[in-house]
Amino acid sequence: MLKENFAALLLRVVRIIVQIGILTIFYYMGVGIVSYLHIPLPGSVIGLLLLALSLIFKIIKVEYIQDGASFLIGILTLFFIPATVGVIDYPELMSMTGLLIILAVIASTLISIYITGLLTQIIEKKELAKKENAETTVEEGKGELSVD
Repeated sequence: MLKENFAALLLRVVRIIVQIGILTIFYYMGVGIVSYLHIPLPGSVIGLLLLALSLIFKIIKVEYIQDGASFLIGILTLFFIPATVGVIDYPELMSMTGLLIILAVIASTLISIYITGLLTQIIEKKELAKKENAETTVEEGKGELSVD
C-alpha cells in the first residue's frame, strides 16, 4: 500500500514537471519568435498566444498542461515578491507619481475583474443553453429506434 501511494505521488510529480516543461517550451517559442521577428511584444505574451491557439485548435489537449498550470497558479504569489521588494529601490514611487501609478493599477485591476466576470457569465449562459438544448433533443428522440 505504501509503495502504491509513493508510486502514485511520484507519477504525479513527474507529470507536473513534464507539464511545466510543456508550458516552458511555449514560453521559449514566444521568446524565439520575438527575437527573430523583432516584434515589440514580450516573448511570454507571444508564447501565451501560441498556447491559447494550440488549445483552441486542439493541437494540444487541456489535460496535457492542466496539473502543471494548476501548480503554477497555486504558487503564483511567490512570483510577485521580487517585484514588491524591488519597489524599495525606487523611493520616488512613494511620491505623487507613485500614487498615480497605484491608482492606475487598482483601476485597471477592477476593470479587468469586471470584464472577466461579464465574459464568464456570457460563456456560462451559452454553455447552459447548449446543455439544455442537448437534453431536449435527447428527450424528443426518446423511444425512437432507427436502423441505418
